[in-house]
Amino acid sequence: MDVLSSRVLLRPPDPARSQAFYRDVLGLAVYREFGPPGHRGVVFFLGNGLLEVSGSGDEPPRGTALWLQVRDVAAEHARLRAAGVPVLREPRTEPWGLVEAWVADPDGVRIVLVEVPADHPLRRDQR
Repeated sequence: MDVLSSRVLLRPPDPARSQAFYRDVLGLAVYREFGPPGHRGVVFFLGNGLLEVSGSGDEPPRGTALWLQVRDVAAEHARLRAAGVPVLREPRTEPWGLVEAWVADPDGVRIVLVEVPADHPLRRDQR
């Protein structure tokens, strides 16, 4: 398989609500919008990947989590909590050395916020 591009697709019950969350609350930049008025799809930049929120599902997405590396987990956690985003787990250092906090989108999709500390081996990996 020769993969040329990829993205995560979410088909939430209320696409406009989810699009507003990812754009206005998380603050993800828009890569592109498509489709007719009233049924717009939005593709967001997601670090070195893409997140497409389009179409409509019959029920909230299940079993999906987004892993987002950020510079400062504590600051993002505080900002999102103040914005009313459900916090599933407070920031803490995991046994593998990464700092993680978990929040949820309007449909309960887990968003794992991750910070790589300055002394973590991932910072020294020269691959």
